Amino acid sequence: MNSQPLQRPIYAISGPTASGKTALGVWLAKRVGGEVVNFDSVQIYKGIQVATAKPSEEEKQGIPHHLIDYVDPNVNYTAADWAADAGTKIAEIESHGNVPVLVGGTGFYLRTLRDPLFESPKTDQTLRDRLRAIRDRKGPEHLHRLLFRLDPEAAERLFQRDAPRVMRALEVIFQTGELFSKQQPNRAEPPEFARRIRLFVLNPSRELLYERINLRAERHFENGLVEEVKQLLASGVSDKGNALGAHGYRRVCEFIRGERTLESAVEKTKQDVRNYAKRQLTWYRREDDAVWLNGFGDDEVVKRHLIEHIGAGVSK
Repeated sequence: MNSQPLQRPIYAISGPTASGKTALGVWLAKRVGGEVVNFDSVQIYKGIQVATAKPSEEEKQGIPHHLIDYVDPNVNYTAADWAADAGTKIAEIESHGNVPVLVGGTGFYLRTLRDPLFESPKTDQTLRDRLRAIRDRKGPEHLHRLLFRLDPEAAERLFQRDAPRVMRALEVIFQTGELFSKQQPNRAEPPEFARRIRLFVLNPSRELLYERINLRAERHFENGLVEEVKQLLASGVSDKGNALGAHGYRRVCEFIRGERTLESAVEKTKQDVRNYAKRQLTWYRREDDAVWLNGFGDDEVVKRHLIEHIGAGVSK
């Protein structure tokens, strides 16, 4: 492998939830001399455990993992915050002569790393909550139509279902009174390493993926998800923040508040996560450089396909 860091590729393993990203990321890291950098927006939070699929020490297989379990759940941690932290970790890993392997399913994080956001006002949490409520009730397309009425130029640049960026555009407009499209030219240049990121996306059978999602959701509830949320709320974690707004946790909060039954919370969580998996796949179809791997991360055919794309210098 080329010893010059500026020539080395950086690998990104992504795909829908429950597709086996962790397993494939660790497998790849062991073969390229890599260290894993997480880009899952829920695994970053401390104390948020049961429904996050954070890798166990056994699953890590001795591979160093970064940006997991390090943010207080009451902190409004943004994609820009993650991109800054990830950039620092990538530099550290390469300074040791190792290869960064980015692993996660939050496409907005990865895109922000490769295509930085511009300087913008700090998030107004009340406004963010209102926009999220609209998204959940009427769908991301409704938010895009709202943006189109306010700033057609900005809306033309954004995919209809790209809710994170559409919401951020609306927030900037409402907070500053200025068009989002007029402020975008102020965005920072991509970091040097952005061009070296090679993106691989898992694409398993939809039917089998949904089976895994449903079983995983049931297992989370059986393994104490409700009790975990009660403890987090008792410790002062807000049910309005990003951490407990995540899939699974949000419906448990509704159950605890008496807004739905436990059975309803389980079934709604399954539906939420299945819909999220659809959105993840749709997101990555818009990434022109993505290499699709048809299967789960622990499938041998997927591993062979990945090695074929990566080429020489990787141990089998």
